Amino acid sequence: MPRFRLLTASLSLFACSLAAHAADVDFNGRWDLQILKGVTDKAWWLEVSGVGTPEMKGKFIGFPGGDLNEIRDLKIQDHELMFSFENKAGKREYFVKYAGGHLDGLMTGPGGPVVFAGYRAPNIRDHDDGTWLSATPITLFNGKNLDGWSGYGSATDLGWTVEDGQLKSTGHAKNLITTGKYWNFILRLEYNVAEKSNSGIGLRGRYEVQIQDDYGKPVESHINGALYSRIKPLLNASKKAGEWQTVEIRIVGRDVSVTLNGKPIIVKQKVEGLTAIAFDPFEALPGSLELQGDHGPVAFRNIILTPLYHPQAQ
Repeated sequence: MPRFRLLTASLSLFACSLAAHAADVDFNGRWDLQILKGVTDKAWWLEVSGVGTPEMKGKFIGFPGGDLNEIRDLKIQDHELMFSFENKAGKREYFVKYAGGHLDGLMTGPGGPVVFAGYRAPNIRDHDDGTWLSATPITLFNGKNLDGWSGYGSATDLGWTVEDGQLKSTGHAKNLITTGKYWNFILRLEYNVAEKSNSGIGLRGRYEVQIQDDYGKPVESHINGALYSRIKPLLNASKKAGEWQTVEIRIVGRDVSVTLNGKPIIVKQKVEGLTAIAFDPFEALPGSLELQGDHGPVAFRNIILTPLYHPQAQ
């Protein structure tokens, strides 16, 4: 073959290789995953880094359990991202393609098929920098009925009761969500969690502050007051099961602070993405408050949300 033809062919192959490599690099980043078919009452999250290098890594929240899981078998083949998780129920396999700025995905195996789409997690510019002001507080629970609340996807047979000014779940209830949606706010409420029970508070329908019977247990990322599987509290400030506890949660953009029973346990920490409680993947938009009701008996009362606003926005 003449030299110029050989050179032209080599350059063509090199250009194709660069184009393929560039397309695969587009997988890098954090992705909010919307379920289109399957477990549509949930939202998932994916992080991919190091594509195009020997250090490709991934993190995932979704099946099999909802924790922040390291992906151990991440690979790209023919421009398709693939990984899997296996537990007692069997093996779940994930196949993801990049198309026009978003992801198209499929999970097969137990609980599948699940079809999902992925959207790049937004850069949220709001920060808890001391400039935010409090608006008029909103009483979210009137102590009499479930006005202002619904179950995700259903408004009936929720499994919650209202007694003596308390909102109660026997432990087999649907998650409650507010009909109103909120952005930056301070949430104050009291809860009473039964022995060996747990619950959670979903912020904007995306980020869970854990509720759990764990008096005296070591501090870790699933303990009472933690940002579930993501942010470990500074200390265990829990009371014993059956006692009323008070929590104050402040969220501005991605900055979260939690005070439990009068003790600061998370101070302006950044939440990087969705947690297991999430059903709303669109992180740049206001979202509902969510109360978990299917992990054991729990009661709530005095639920008050104070919206926060920036003076420059007025």
